[in-house]
Amino acid sequence: MGQSRSIIAVLAVSLVASILLSSVASFNASQAAPARKIAKHRPRPPEPPLKCEKPKFRIVVDAGHTPDSYGALSARNDPEFGFNVRLARLITTKLKSEGFAATRLLVTDGKARPSLLKRVSAANDGRADLFLSIHHDSVPDKLLETWEFDGAPSYFSDRFSGHSLFVSERNPHFATSLMLARMIGRQLRDQGLHYASQYTMPVMGRYRRQLLDKDVGVYRYDGLVVLSQTRSVAVLLEAGSIINRDEEMTMNSPERQELIAGAVAAAVGEFCERR
Repeated sequence: MGQSRSIIAVLAVSLVASILLSSVASFNASQAAPARKIAKHRPRPPEPPLKCEKPKFRIVVDAGHTPDSYGALSARNDPEFGFNVRLARLITTKLKSEGFAATRLLVTDGKARPSLLKRVSAANDGRADLFLSIHHDSVPDKLLETWEFDGAPSYFSDRFSGHSLFVSERNPHFATSLMLARMIGRQLRDQGLHYASQYTMPVMGRYRRQLLDKDVGVYRYDGLVVLSQTRSVAVLLEAGSIINRDEEMTMNSPERQELIAGAVAAAVGEFCERR
């Protein structure tokens, strides 16, 4: 009988120990799950600072579009590509004169989509520190009006004018790209230029964009390949509207081109000083 009681006592102790161990394991598992969830949703770490030494700072100035895929037509039937090359070349020269010796002009050929991928590859393979794409603006087709220029039917829209700046939140350096875009916008504003405000309007349809800075005209455009897939800081500048008849003439003037190039160079200089 005494021996039976001993056996029963041993079995009871073993059972209690087993229950306690099971409870501890369940508690630990319940605590681990929230910990895993918290770890999964940790905020993205801030971008590391991008060091800038002017002679070594690799800037790619991209002339938007190509001879085969020339972008918009101006009110006087001139392809956007020509406007882009002239201004991009001038900006490149201005940046080099300011000490950014590693700046290079990027002009590509071919159809639209393949040329976009070429630009991204050129920037990424060349380990660019900064990618700046130069364009000139138009409007959606539904806003176009007809007129005749040099005996040829043409299209125009004098309703909107001004420049605009675009960045992509998908870019790995989104915050720094936004900072640079704001600097360019401020420099253009200080030169007396205004930004294009129509991108927030419903009339823009699928071209409508989120305005990130209402003071200097910086918009978010995640879908742009050259902004989202480049691994460097990236900004796209629409320098002005060439479908607006008056602004087209202004954008063709050396004075306006010099003013924009100077503003961009000043902004990049300020950007470099802050690195």
